[in-house]
Amino acid sequence: MTTLEFSYSLNKLSSTLKPFALKLTRDMDDANDLLQDTMVKAFTNRDKFTEGTNLKAWLYTIMKNTFITNYQRMVRRGTFVDTTDNLHYINSSDSQIENGAYGNFAMDDITLAIENLDDVYKTPFMMHFRGFKYHEIADKLQIPIGTVKNRIHIARKLLKDELVVYRHKN
Repeated sequence: MTTLEFSYSLNKLSSTLKPFALKLTRDMDDANDLLQDTMVKAFTNRDKFTEGTNLKAWLYTIMKNTFITNYQRMVRRGTFVDTTDNLHYINSSDSQIENGAYGNFAMDDITLAIENLDDVYKTPFMMHFRGFKYHEIADKLQIPIGTVKNRIHIARKLLKDELVVYRHKN
């Protein structure tokens, strides 16, 4: 296959590769970049393509491998990409310093909200929080399992509502 024929075949197949790139990346710009990287790699390695085999499958394999390699590289670097309009690159490191004050205030609010729950909701909720299974809580409290699930659900809802109030006060 001549370079011109190979180039024509690549161009023709690029439209079928785009949905696959979008499925892998879940972002249109990243999908376009992946498609471009795939086409460049395919063209530069055209001598490795065996004529008579499935070019489309070969391109899919190149795309998948390129995506995996890029993903592994990003994970190794520990770089997270902010997808907001600013497109900042945030390097994570082990030397981060966190302000624990906000977490302490939040934990105090959560503890207070749990303490304010009626015992009928607090007891099954705390048992579930500590790792007890629904049937274990039902056996221990001698109530039906449906009641246990309902009380835990109500406790979560009450806590959520209470914490929303705390957040708006502060």
